[in-house]
Amino acid sequence: MRNKSLIQITNKTYKVMKKVLLMLVVVLIGTGCYAQKKNVTQAKNKAMATENPDFSGARALIADALEDETTKNLADTWYWAGMIGYKENEYLLTQSILTGKVDDKKKGEAVVESYNYFVKADDIAMTPVLDKKGKEVVDTKTHKNVQQKMLDYYNMQELVKYGIWLNEQRDYANAYEVFKMHTDIPNLKMMQDEKMQAKMPKDTTYYQYLYYAGLFATQAGMHDEAIAIFESMKDGETEPILVNQFLYQEYVEKKDTANFVRVLQNAIERFPAEPWFLQNLINFYIFSGQEQTAIEYLDKAIEREPNVAQYYHIRGNLNENAKNYDAALADFDKALSIDPTLADAMAGKGRVYYNQAVQLNEEAAYISDNKQYQKALKEMDDVFAKSLPFFEQAHELDKENRNYMIILKQLYYRLHMDKKYEEMSNLLNQ
Repeated sequence: MRNKSLIQITNKTYKVMKKVLLMLVVVLIGTGCYAQKKNVTQAKNKAMATENPDFSGARALIADALEDETTKNLADTWYWAGMIGYKENEYLLTQSILTGKVDDKKKGEAVVESYNYFVKADDIAMTPVLDKKGKEVVDTKTHKNVQQKMLDYYNMQELVKYGIWLNEQRDYANAYEVFKMHTDIPNLKMMQDEKMQAKMPKDTTYYQYLYYAGLFATQAGMHDEAIAIFESMKDGETEPILVNQFLYQEYVEKKDTANFVRVLQNAIERFPAEPWFLQNLINFYIFSGQEQTAIEYLDKAIEREPNVAQYYHIRGNLNENAKNYDAALADFDKALSIDPTLADAMAGKGRVYYNQAVQLNEEAAYISDNKQYQKALKEMDDVFAKSLPFFEQAHELDKENRNYMIILKQLYYRLHMDKKYEEMSNLLNQ
């Protein structure tokens, strides 16, 4: 009996001790939760102080709450973490007005920090939880507060200001990130309601900032990011020619032939009067041994836009390469009839005769009969002489082109035009 009584007492004692320990654990958890919530409140007070706000102190306090198990999953914790940077940005703006000095770096870092905290706060706020009655609810109060703060950043263009400063520091990667954050605001899940969308339409300014984000990505060598932006803009109205040119260059950098050809082909259709795209596509076909395809593209382009001088100039070059000299001369003449100042087309005519003369010179080397040889040389010089006036006119149209000067110098020497030769030599040596 005594042993049984002892066992009963021991069990009873164990149960009492277990209950006390459980209560102690609950108390400790409650105390920890209270401590962290107190940290959040103190952080809030330090950041919201009217005079001498302590943002560093506020961050130190909120940092513990962001990691503690009792508060790290509360929307309120992340919201007030965001408010620290939000209020610091406001404070620094006021100080800049009063002192005339702006700390762009500190302001920008505060905005970026708070932006990220606000996104996290809204994500938690809009994740349904069960209330005491077992009903799913969301934290609409925090959601609306965060929405308004994001709208403030968007309308005040705080991220844009920071991005411009980063660009001036040549920190293109971060400039891209910041501009992208700004242009992402209308696309955030939290902003997808009619009232918010109506307050931030994707107007010309929006797409201009998106374009700048693409430029910064390009400058930072972030090819995939640049491609994503320019692909989204290539059919739009903001800097459409430049957007397509940058998109082409990005695919070239990635050695993505299929896509850069696609971009060029589409751009030729959309911008028929812009020869840049056609020239690059033609060059691709030429260097890949597809000259006939190049000519076919030009024929279609000329049929669609018959008054673009560059199209005839390019086709003239192709015909010249194929030794279709009569067709080449006709194309260069047509180009000059449309644009008489097109120096390259004028030089193209000269080059047709010059290259024919070079060919005659090569053929003359195999003539053994002296009389026939001298006759061949005379014929060759006559053809060289035919090219001369065209290169002289090209030089007049484009005085800075050294290629024209070099060819003229060679022609003057070959044709024994000593004075002209000296003049051109002196010009090249300047």
